[in-house]
Amino acid sequence: MENIDILAIGVHPDDVELCCSGTLMKHIDHGYTVGICDLTQGELGTRGSGPLRLIEAEEARKIIGAKFRVNLGMRDGFAEITEENLLKIIQIVRATKPKLVLANAISDRHPDHGRASALINRACFLSGLMKIETNDENGANQEKHRPDMVLNYIQDRHLDPDIVVDTSKYIEQKMEAILCFKSQFYLSDKDEPETPISGKEFLDYVKARDLTYGRQIGANYAEGFTCEKYLGIDDLLKLR
Repeated sequence: MENIDILAIGVHPDDVELCCSGTLMKHIDHGYTVGICDLTQGELGTRGSGPLRLIEAEEARKIIGAKFRVNLGMRDGFAEITEENLLKIIQIVRATKPKLVLANAISDRHPDHGRASALINRACFLSGLMKIETNDENGANQEKHRPDMVLNYIQDRHLDPDIVVDTSKYIEQKMEAILCFKSQFYLSDKDEPETPISGKEFLDYVKARDLTYGRQIGANYAEGFTCEKYLGIDDLLKLR
């Protein structure tokens, strides 16, 4: 791991791909550095397994172009707001010093997403407190660091975004990254149990969601984010 500009965190491998990978690829093209952190292996998913999803996640990372991808090994379904889990995230935030953190949706169909949002947001705040002590992988004390901004991406449930990012150029590459998770998403030759995300219609929904957000800013596709604090801008003429 290394210092980066943007750290994208998801409670499950594939959350980042589904909801903010277009934004990540766009910012990488702008010269920013990106890392990805998964809280769990998604081992409770009906399809696939934790180890398989780790392999799929690495393939998706390569397509996105992130500098690294780390998995914190929290228990899928039980990633609660505990001191242990908070400290795991704090250590990653302090190790990589991101300016921006992208996190799970504040509310969603899957209860893990909303819980992870609260967990990540709290950890990012606590990471800026000097009296909370953590060590890096070599046992050295870590410096405090609080990201300038935490944005929450939007997942299954429709939420009104506070900001949207034009990702029109990256929609096909985004779908390629999503389909790295072959154990989870639609493949006609798979004889697996059906899930809410395994049908072709779910992939159509992902594109339709991005189409909807894009339309509002005159773009073909866009990804939406919410924020707990006011968003500021220096130049109103750069709004669209």
